[in-house]
Amino acid sequence: MSRTTVSSSVPAPALPDEEQRLRELGYQPVLARRMGGFGNFAISFSVISILSGCMTMYGFGLGTGGPAVMMWGWVGVGLMVLFVGLALAEVTSAYPTSGALYYMADRLGGRRWGWYTGWLNLLGLLGAIAGIDYGAALFSGALLSMHTDFTPTAGSTFVIFLCILLLHALLNLFNVRLVSLFNSISVWWHLTGVAVIVGVLAIVPDSHQSPSFVFGEFVNDTGWSSPLYVCMIGLLLAQYTFSGYDASAHLSEETSNASVTAARGIVRAIWVSWIAGFVLLAGLTFAIQDYVGTQGSATGVPPAQIFIDGLGTSGATALMLIVIVAQLFAGNAETAAASRMVFAFSRDNALPGSALWRKVSPKTQTPVPAVWLSVGLAGVIALPSLYSATAYGAVTAINVIGITPAYAIPVLLRLRAGDRFQPGPWNLGKWSKPVGWIAVCWVGFVTVLFCLPQKSPVNVDSMNYAAIALAAVLILATAWWFVAGRSYSTPSAYGTDKEQADIAEDII
Repeated sequence: MSRTTVSSSVPAPALPDEEQRLRELGYQPVLARRMGGFGNFAISFSVISILSGCMTMYGFGLGTGGPAVMMWGWVGVGLMVLFVGLALAEVTSAYPTSGALYYMADRLGGRRWGWYTGWLNLLGLLGAIAGIDYGAALFSGALLSMHTDFTPTAGSTFVIFLCILLLHALLNLFNVRLVSLFNSISVWWHLTGVAVIVGVLAIVPDSHQSPSFVFGEFVNDTGWSSPLYVCMIGLLLAQYTFSGYDASAHLSEETSNASVTAARGIVRAIWVSWIAGFVLLAGLTFAIQDYVGTQGSATGVPPAQIFIDGLGTSGATALMLIVIVAQLFAGNAETAAASRMVFAFSRDNALPGSALWRKVSPKTQTPVPAVWLSVGLAGVIALPSLYSATAYGAVTAINVIGITPAYAIPVLLRLRAGDRFQPGPWNLGKWSKPVGWIAVCWVGFVTVLFCLPQKSPVNVDSMNYAAIALAAVLILATAWWFVAGRSYSTPSAYGTDKEQADIAEDII
């Protein structure tokens, strides 16, 4: 396929060897390489979205350890995630493809490693779309309830959620240049939004909580008696927010100089979010006027109650709009990342109906069927929200339990490969092994942790369905392996072009 000419008003085109590197990895270029380094960083930063994760999980944090766990948990989890990001970025530099995690695992460990990593990654990405967009629906419902007689219910929230999914599907049908533009705007919207929210909450309210409260108050509304257990469960707020940074890797086939910029995008997105998220959580917690009232807010969204108590309805409305727009940016970015994963996995014949999902629009050079499948499955994942009041926590846990192990598998296999691993231009040098082992150990810890029940007593409503979702996807992946596993393989790993010439022509 001929290279696309890019005008001087957009990021510089890829270095000449990037398309050749992709061919060496076994793929014919079919996606438009129109995203620059900032755009690649922006998509991971947008998906992490502190104004989505921190805000939507804030109510969970208030009862699961309270301010102390939220603040110190953010610091600790952020540090550990930075290790994971560094290790993952090194492998991304060596294998800059849309398949990202599963392709890395396949090349370093073999077909089965790639197969299961891909299914876990897919579960996590789809769970992330569901979690982000459902959170945006919750905030939208809360905003409507502040100005109308609208009362948020499970059904009405789900309808808003479906509308948001549809919006993100439509936006992702355009070429990647539009996605990159939205993500670039998203970065500044998030950073400016955090500054505005924290600044207003620091100045306007008549009273503020003390530092000892913000950094030392422990609250346990979980029903569990062990403070240590509650602290561990409370880490979900931070760990859920710090996910999705593999988006930079999934967009690498559409990024200039991807062997370097995709790796940098992952790491930069994490540390910028780490700093900005700490400021945001501190600003919110200092501004709490009534802790119990915030938890039981009639809006259903505790941060909205903080805004109302401290600023009044008008001020709260302005800040809510900032948050909702940020969440919409995040969901749009996550939809782009998930659709590229679907496209890449189908390109290697790993999904039912792969011949359809790998099709690319000749006009926009985007994987249109993959976009629709991604939002459709995200809608299915969120269906339990119609029946369970704790379903949103379950959706976020599904996101974490799916995507977090998928981050560690390529890193573990890279460590196991030793000198057989050929690093890319962005690498950790002598720090590769210690950073990698810290990352793997952390992921193992949180994977077990987030399968544990979050509420006591455990019943249908309080059940943590993440473990069930994890088991279901592994069973599905195993069953499909015996049905279609023989047709799956990444091309260059096994000396076959995998019908790449045909797939390159598989245009809608």
